[in-house]
Amino acid sequence: MREGQSVMYHIFLVEDDADIRETILYALTSASFIAVGFEHSDHFFAHLSANPTTVPALIILDIMLPGDDGLVILKKLREMPVYQALPVLMLTAKSSEIDKVKGLDLGADDYMTKPFGVMELISRVKALLRRSGQQSTDNTLLTHENIQLQHTKRKVLVDDAPIALTFKEYELLHLLMANSGIVLSRDKILESVWGYDYEGESRTLDMHIKSLRQKLGTASNHITTVRNVGYQFGV
Repeated sequence: MREGQSVMYHIFLVEDDADIRETILYALTSASFIAVGFEHSDHFFAHLSANPTTVPALIILDIMLPGDDGLVILKKLREMPVYQALPVLMLTAKSSEIDKVKGLDLGADDYMTKPFGVMELISRVKALLRRSGQQSTDNTLLTHENIQLQHTKRKVLVDDAPIALTFKEYELLHLLMANSGIVLSRDKILESVWGYDYEGESRTLDMHIKSLRQKLGTASNHITTVRNVGYQFGV
């Protein structure tokens, strides 16, 4: 068992390029994960149906796939209760920001643009698992005007109505609310929410903030952008 792992995590990968798929599977297996690869959505969903008790800890989806693409697969997953909060990492060969934004809007938790290094991929996977696997004992109830965050239940209410957040969106909101009134730098937020010294594209945080604001609706104005510094909650 590798450092930082106490259980054998199952990870599912949907990638149609055989060389890339086998490289990622080998890297994941070498890092002590149980990795299963699928060429397209039909094989993936057939496996889910045939093995309902084997729920992976994380899913890696390529966006460009034959048949249902990664965004369609993600949308279907988020409509299934057991997969609503499961961490999903998107892979894309496109430089267009629109695919990344669409993925985040549909509930993706992170993305990587091809080509990428397998060591960075493993770091992203471990960070996502670390964040999703945390068992909080904090009983804090955080409130501000029309928004309420119940930390033990990982539940957020806006105008007394629950809103659905991915675990990364939730961690981002919790960090901001727990530091209400304090300007948090981009580096501090990335380090705290992503769980490691994040060296990915700088737009990742901005995209998650955008997605979070959209879901908060009438409470979105509580998150303020501090130019050239970072973000602040509660002003």
